[in-house]
Parts: sequence; structure tokens; C-alpha cells
Amino acid sequence: MVQGSGEKGDFTRESDPFELFAKWLKDAEASEPNDPSAAAVATVDEEGLPNVRMVLMKEFDARGFVFYTNFESQKGRELLGQPKAAMCFHWKSLRRQIRLRGPVEVVSEAEADLYFQSRPRGSRIGAWASKQSRTLESRFALETAVAQTTAKYGVGEIPRPAHWSGFRLKPVSIEFWHDGKFRLHDRIEFRRNTAEGGWHKVRMYP
Repeated sequence: MVQGSGEKGDFTRESDPFELFAKWLKDAEASEPNDPSAAAVATVDEEGLPNVRMVLMKEFDARGFVFYTNFESQKGRELLGQPKAAMCFHWKSLRRQIRLRGPVEVVSEAEADLYFQSRPRGSRIGAWASKQSRTLESRFALETAVAQTTAKYGVGEIPRPAHWSGFRLKPVSIEFWHDGKFRLHDRIEFRRNTAEGGWHKVRMYP
């Protein structure tokens, strides 16, 4: 566990947000009972009304944080229309939180294909069968679509749907939060003017 401010291991002394994120994610993978890579992603619709939901962050590097979805889903349509988002990781067992904000971009075709083929066969079938975020008349209708898709592809390869791909959030701010006694939490934020710029670190009041 990260020690308090001024002690050995003080996370507020870190200079690279991606390296710090990797350390915290590794800790979460050892402590969280379910889905340590789960994050809330917020988007806005055409009227500026926000939506938030949980997704699984599938990969990250210095370019940003990637998750996958159906482009015809609510979040897909909103991100294509307003390519900006916020993301929040909360690891309750560690009393830690990380918040990200920035523009988003669609991942490359090669990246999307590679990840899609790594998914379980049932998940690949589901990507074809589910009209994500749209009205479903009954559970039976979904199960029928799954059965039809399963029959269509038999035992062969299942191609990635053209409407299914990934988004990369390219942060211009990354905030690390660690719970403190008496609500005197430790908070640091890394900021930059563009998604390709250098980072500036500040410490925040709780």
C-alpha cells in the first residue's frame, strides 16, 4: 500500500502519470475481487446531457486508455458525435481513485481486429447479435438472434462487425486520489495543454 505523504513510497512524488497508473493497477489486480480494470466513462449527447456507465479498460500506454464498444450504442454514438470523455477508476479495497479527461479517437482497424479475435467465441457472437442500447422486445428475441448468429458462423472464424471497435481516451488531465484520515486526502493532478504535450504536476486540496 502507498504510504502517507512525506513517507517512503509517497505517490505524490511520482513524475510520470502512466508509470504511477501502472503501479496502482497492479495493486488493484492483487486486491480487487472483480474487474480491477473497470472504469466509469462519461460522455455527453447532442444536447450536452451527460451519460455515465461502467466499461472495461482493455489496454493503456502513453497514447491513452482503450475500451471497446458497439458504435451504434449510446456511448458509441455520443463519442463519435462529441469525441471527448472522462473516465474514473475507483478501487474501494485500496481507497484509491484515478480520474482522466481528454479527447478520444477511434483505434486502428488492426488494433480492433486483434482484440476482437482475442475475445471468447460467445462474446464475438454477442457483438453481432446485440443491437446495443436499443429497445429489446423480449429476452427470447435476444436468444434467437444469438442462435441465428451461432448457426451462421458455425465453427469458422467470426469477423469483427464494422460497427464494433474501440476508443482511446487521450488524457490531458490525470488525477490520483488516496484516502486520508479525517477526509484529508492526498490528491495530485497531472495536466497538459494537448494530448501530445508534456505534463505539469500540481497538488490539490482535498
